[in-house]
Amino acid sequence: MFFSSKTKGYFVEQTDHTILLARTSSPVAPMVVEELRQCPTGDADALAEMMHVIQPKGGPSGYMNACCGVYPAKRLVRRSSLELKRLKEPTYFPELFASQFRIDPDKFMVYVINAVDGTDYDVSKATQKDVLFCGLPSDDIVAVQDGLLASGFFPDQLELGTVSSLGALVDYFAFTKSKTPTLVLEIGTDTTHSFIVSASGVEASRPIPQGLDAMVPIVQKELGLKDEESAKKLFYSNTFDFTGMGPLLVKKLLKELQSSIGFYEVQTGQSVGQILCTMLPTKLTWLDGAIASALGVATTKLDLMPWLQSRQITIPDGVAPGGVDVRWFGLLSLMANTPPQSHAAAAEKKD
Repeated sequence: MFFSSKTKGYFVEQTDHTILLARTSSPVAPMVVEELRQCPTGDADALAEMMHVIQPKGGPSGYMNACCGVYPAKRLVRRSSLELKRLKEPTYFPELFASQFRIDPDKFMVYVINAVDGTDYDVSKATQKDVLFCGLPSDDIVAVQDGLLASGFFPDQLELGTVSSLGALVDYFAFTKSKTPTLVLEIGTDTTHSFIVSASGVEASRPIPQGLDAMVPIVQKELGLKDEESAKKLFYSNTFDFTGMGPLLVKKLLKELQSSIGFYEVQTGQSVGQILCTMLPTKLTWLDGAIASALGVATTKLDLMPWLQSRQITIPDGVAPGGVDVRWFGLLSLMANTPPQSHAAAAEKKD
């Protein structure tokens, strides 16, 4: 029996370049997606108009209460193998944070989950050594919340979009019985977060200190433009066909990715067969194919509707006439990752 509510569900995903927004028939599954909208990050007028379409009468508090997926620049989502014998040593985790991740544990909020299934990691049992460390600086949590409030959102639930997306991808690959290890890239402005994911979980992770802005000087040089600002506007506007320049633009990033893939393949004996870029702005989606081609792998084709149905999420034809592509995956993952039962239990406790 599912918890039923007259309350609509609202879901927000905010990336460097885009804000995605959805309204659903219920905040929990089973649910029907009633509206899907997007606008550029930083465009206050477009956001206000989009929010009015999604919630015409506005929320009773003046805010839109929503489940929010965010991607702070300093987010930590890293796979690691623990030394089980040292778990009870008080210095073990601080040393690991400092040596492996180069972060100050006193200034970070970090959560530990199992790398295979995303469940909470139980240090007292300590039977599983492969984990994901997920977190962000404590100051950034406040900044992110303040930013969402300033935009008119009250985060009922605040999630690292990376963690939500990875969890949903693992579930998707298990549902489709895919056995192909997949390189998943979140290419941000300054940093690229790379992961190797399969139905068995998150198998590798690595942040690379290069993002989209690192490609701008190459555009400037190749096209003989006067300054980087002109090159940046041209690059992000997609009024010029950059596909031929693709191999040159991704050359530095490629070296790092080849290194990560090579290490994984030697360690596991498995080959990475496809790539998925989850956060590219609409006008830069061609980069997905450029990187795949340069690596000699396929681009991942997601058939999301059957998987969403399995998670009791329905998207009527009229809501997404052209279908839902990978750009919506992070937003949809926010809807898909929490079992209905847990919401029902939480609702009963409130009552």
